[in-house]
Amino acid sequence: MLLSVLTEDLLARVYEKLGSDSDRKTWRIVCKDFLRVDSVTRRSLRVLRSEFLQGLLSKFKNLDTLDLSVCPRIEDASVSVMLSQAINSVSWTRGVTRLVLSRASGLRYAGLERLVGACPCLEVLDVSYCWVYGDREAWAISSVGKLRELRMDKCLGVTDVGLAKIAVGCGGRLERLSLKWCMEISDLGVDLLCKKCLELKELDVSYLKITSESLRSIAFLPKLEVLLMAGCPFVDDYGLQFLENGCPSLQVIDVSRCGCVSSSGLISVIRGHSSLAMLNAGYCFSELSANVLHCLKDLKNLKTIRLDRAPVSDSSFQTIGTNCKSLVEIGLSKCVGVTNMGIMQLVYGCVGLKIVNLTCCRFITDAAISALANSCRNLVSLKLEACDKVTEKSLDQLGSCCLRLEELDLTDCCGVNDEGLKYLSRCSELLSLKLGLCSNISDKGLAYIARNCTKISELDLYRCTGIGDDGLVTLSSGCKKLTKLNLSYCNGVTDRGMQYIGHLGELSDLEMRGLVNLTSEGLSAVAAGCKKLSDLDLKHCGKIDDSGFWALSYYSRNMRQINMSYCAVSDVGLCMVLGNLTRLQDVKLVHLMNVTVKGFELALRACCVRIKKVKLIGSLRFLLSSEILETLPARGCKIRWD
Repeated sequence: MLLSVLTEDLLARVYEKLGSDSDRKTWRIVCKDFLRVDSVTRRSLRVLRSEFLQGLLSKFKNLDTLDLSVCPRIEDASVSVMLSQAINSVSWTRGVTRLVLSRASGLRYAGLERLVGACPCLEVLDVSYCWVYGDREAWAISSVGKLRELRMDKCLGVTDVGLAKIAVGCGGRLERLSLKWCMEISDLGVDLLCKKCLELKELDVSYLKITSESLRSIAFLPKLEVLLMAGCPFVDDYGLQFLENGCPSLQVIDVSRCGCVSSSGLISVIRGHSSLAMLNAGYCFSELSANVLHCLKDLKNLKTIRLDRAPVSDSSFQTIGTNCKSLVEIGLSKCVGVTNMGIMQLVYGCVGLKIVNLTCCRFITDAAISALANSCRNLVSLKLEACDKVTEKSLDQLGSCCLRLEELDLTDCCGVNDEGLKYLSRCSELLSLKLGLCSNISDKGLAYIARNCTKISELDLYRCTGIGDDGLVTLSSGCKKLTKLNLSYCNGVTDRGMQYIGHLGELSDLEMRGLVNLTSEGLSAVAAGCKKLSDLDLKHCGKIDDSGFWALSYYSRNMRQINMSYCAVSDVGLCMVLGNLTRLQDVKLVHLMNVTVKGFELALRACCVRIKKVKLIGSLRFLLSSEILETLPARGCKIRWD
């Protein structure tokens, strides 16, 4: 009776208040009125299965975002199916402003041209990791006159010619462009880009073989705010000097892994841009001069600085603590010279730190972590991988002072024990906890975390040999929101523990590598209970045979990536998995001793229309038919040989 007096407009306003996908899914199945409101109101669509594509697009007419990045196979022929609804008076294409085609390498020039041409309002396009894309596809993109944002990461075939076409066709409006790993683009292409695209605010040229001449061109971009050029081996201090008097709006710069950049070049950048908010100079310096750190005092808005693997000293931290009072994030991974005193001096001045990376800072002890916890009480993320002098005393301080902590990496911290996890469990906001290689924790410590940290979505227990089935009992009852779990080489885990893992309905990523006591019975329990499972690693699970993989092929229809190497699967089981799991995109099939060459051939034929990556043992290169070896790459599949 109540629903009958609610107008569609009021129902739409209620629908907009629903925060999670599960809530919206529940809404849709209540009644036809709710389903209709969902169809009219929905603005974004992420398609998981290509067979549902036409039906979904005919239902949702008011989309502004269409994401096909996880759809297993999108080809030129698929575009005809997608656009078959466009002949109607109301088409889904009319309002689409954002189109995500990441990894859709089967979609080539003809289909791409038709698809982007059918979306008159398109402003954002993502074709990253379409590794077969070249200049023809770039020509198709250049026809999108309203394009404001374009991501082309790892489009390996795009050259200066294709980039020039995009610059001319889209240059008037283009604001954000990512060319990361587009290895054929040179200084010539970047120069033309900078002359035509004067509205650019964000540019990523990371890992390109450009030289400092490109920075001469980039310096003329008046509105550029973000410049990312990590891993550019030919960029040097001479190039950074061009930026000193250019790019007046620059706020973020990343020169990490630029081996020819030194303190001198960094000083040039700092001197010319007092409004910098983020500076990433990790893996650059063999020597970090005091002049660089003193220049930081001019950066009043600096929030993030990353100096990974730089040589530092206590005086370095004293200078940073004095000059950078507004710091929110600092990256010190693998820095040489990090001591307790240095960290104390840093946090004395930078009390607003929320994100701290101390990975492989092996000389710090509980004294440094205690000072950090006491000073920076709004800490959200802390990475302490391989800090083996950290003990339960540090976790006691974190559990007492840093109650907002969401991410903690304790990988290879051998001083962490069950008592420490008891203290840490007071951090009830934890979302991600990494305990890999912590050999002194057991089911008892895991129980503390499971009972009190119920919001955890990611848990890494890699090679935690003290963890067994009993720990998984409490984990499955307390951490219902787990989406990612690593149990690799936890040899105390058996099929009984997997029965409880099957109760984690939100689990999507599961690593079970090297579980020697796991059989098909345990895998079947996981497959039946974890319907959202999309990424599964079973390498070296030698007791799992066809019966386990049959269950997987029946229940795990959302599977996108699987590692079956060294398992006991046969021809039949492999064909079932690769044939039935229609969303599968990445498979590793190394050393499957019970699978024949004919079995590999049949299994690969069953999935060749949708698979994107496959890893095989090298000897199969000479045993598989030339037809299948040609068909897979022709359909956009990358073969990796072990």
